[in-house]
Amino acid sequence: MATVNDIVLLYLEGIPVSFAKIESILPDAKKDWYHIRLLMLQIPLQVVTWTLKNDYINGHDFFMSGKKMKLEKVESPVEDFPVSPPAFQNELKTNKKSDPEKEKHGRIISFSDFKKNHEPDEN
Repeated sequence: MATVNDIVLLYLEGIPVSFAKIESILPDAKKDWYHIRLLMLQIPLQVVTWTLKNDYINGHDFFMSGKKMKLEKVESPVEDFPVSPPAFQNELKTNKKSDPEKEKHGRIISFSDFKKNHEPDEN
């Protein structure tokens, strides 16, 4: 079931056309109907309010201006997290243990030194 703050994919005539974030779902005066406010995730950003039945919010087909529409909740793909921490985390732990003075005051990085060390080689 799609709820507030979910991302949905909007279909028009069976073709995915846009993503939207559900901003709010408020009951309508008609029983089992709702005002669903969507932030359209496109340029320019636009907010629209549609009046839909609960079934339509949950992915059933409906018609709008004679066109077949559908909302489909987007599920985030599962990420495989690395077994060991990244190298920079090991470096941070090592630096903290070896120099407690840096931990108290932080580290100052000179942008000119940073730029010198990270400029591309000119050939």
